[in-house]
Amino acid sequence: MSRPRPAWLDPLLDRLGAASAEDFSRIPVPPSGGRESAVLVLLGEEPDAGPDVLVLQRSATLRNHAGQPAFPGGAADPGDADATATALREANEEVGLDPDSVTVLAHLPKLWIPVSDFMVTPVLGWWHRPHPVHAREPAEVAHVVRLPVAELVDPANRLRVRLRNGWIGPAFAARGMLVWGFTAGVLSAVLEMGGWARPWSDSRVVDLPPTVATPALSAGTDPADESADGADALADR
Repeated sequence: MSRPRPAWLDPLLDRLGAASAEDFSRIPVPPSGGRESAVLVLLGEEPDAGPDVLVLQRSATLRNHAGQPAFPGGAADPGDADATATALREANEEVGLDPDSVTVLAHLPKLWIPVSDFMVTPVLGWWHRPHPVHAREPAEVAHVVRLPVAELVDPANRLRVRLRNGWIGPAFAARGMLVWGFTAGVLSAVLEMGGWARPWSDSRVVDLPPTVATPALSAGTDPADESADGADALADR
């Protein structure tokens, strides 16, 4: 059964009306160029856990981005009408998401990923009819999980990571998953704009480990026998 859009989304949507790329990333967006891409920032709600966000991990066997969590998404296909079409198509291909279960709320500002030259549009969606999802292509996606907002904003789960090149950025530790890079940057901004963020100390900085832990299971995600170490789609952001 479809759920009406909850009131807790209103502050976020109000803030997004005046948001710019600088609110989500320190990397300036070039006026042109880059491969068009989109990711789905899908917010849902569980009765006992409150709001959550859908995140996947790429397979540990991938050549690029192994072990890095991500939003569902990827590069645009020629047949995609817009960023919404790209994000929903990719989410269906990756985790079996039913596009009709999602109400698209907004397109976030377009962001640039220099290392891959992707021009990414995050598409914000409300999961009005949640259903089980799973890794449809285990060679690419190892695990799918709904991360509760309450856990993401817990100060004990907030930290920053340092990459080998010296870059330091926000990160989240939740359900055995370390979320960093582009995904963590977008999540951090969304949580702030939604009014959910809590004060936390940014003095906790850790070097990014070569591998990450297998995520714990969460309601509406893939079964235990499909769990594995995983990764992010579009970044070393």
